[in-house]
Amino acid sequence: MKSISVITVNFRQPDVTIALLESIKKYSSGYPIELIVVDNGSEQDIQEILQSAYPGVKYIRSKENIGFAGGNNLGIGEATGDYLLFLNNDTEITENLFDVLSATLDDNPQVGMVSPLILYFDQPELIQYAGFTEMNYKTCRNRGIGSMEKNEGQFDQTNRETAYCHGAAMMCRRTDLNSVGLMEENFFLYYEELDWCEKFRRAGKSIWFTGQTKIYHKESVSVGRESSIKTYFMTRNRLLFIRRNTSLFNTVIFSFYYVLLACPKQILKYTFSGRKDLVKWVLKGLAWNLVNGKKSRKLGYKL
Repeated sequence: MKSISVITVNFRQPDVTIALLESIKKYSSGYPIELIVVDNGSEQDIQEILQSAYPGVKYIRSKENIGFAGGNNLGIGEATGDYLLFLNNDTEITENLFDVLSATLDDNPQVGMVSPLILYFDQPELIQYAGFTEMNYKTCRNRGIGSMEKNEGQFDQTNRETAYCHGAAMMCRRTDLNSVGLMEENFFLYYEELDWCEKFRRAGKSIWFTGQTKIYHKESVSVGRESSIKTYFMTRNRLLFIRRNTSLFNTVIFSFYYVLLACPKQILKYTFSGRKDLVKWVLKGLAWNLVNGKKSRKLGYKL
């Protein structure tokens, strides 16, 4: 049986992370599991607390907040498993997750990464993710398949290619990273897993979704609450994603659309909804791309 390294990033949510660890312990019997927790931007050492929930957990402490990609990359550096399973710390797994995801990779050598069905933890009858449609690179828009549908088993037997995995739960082979590389840390927050999927495709691998297993995600159905950090990085990284993954010609076309239509529309929305405080973060997100290269790690945002 091949070994699995489970990597999760904690950001000041030890109780939430412990619930995930207990979920993994419940369903990992008989598996050679290596569990790695990266404590990102940690204020205190919580190794003993985590080991009381999951004895043998590997604990990596980063006093600096290095983002979703940076935290997972730290975990990859310590991982020894044949397969790497990335789980958000605010998820809980189900009993056949390890079986189904590893079997999907075993049975399909061309598959580089796979994600399961994702349901909302607080409304488990609702689907959050059942795959993604292809990206329209002219607008950098796509659609979540099954999103907000009632789960009636319509994806239970689905096992197919999709445009992108979901960062809350995705598995890949450790050996594939020799050709694919790590996540790009300059995204910091949002779009990093989409960019990683593009890197897998350029390496000749496909991206898959399977509905034969599932996880529960504690992200709220109403997670759309706006904030300065979300507005800034969503604006900044949407353009960065296009710059990194499409031609110069397409980047120019998208930039005209983004600067002259999409961002002004967002600014008007914030203005008339009483969120004028967010307008500057749209402008800052655009400005970052004007003065920084595609590989720059300057955040442009004070955490």
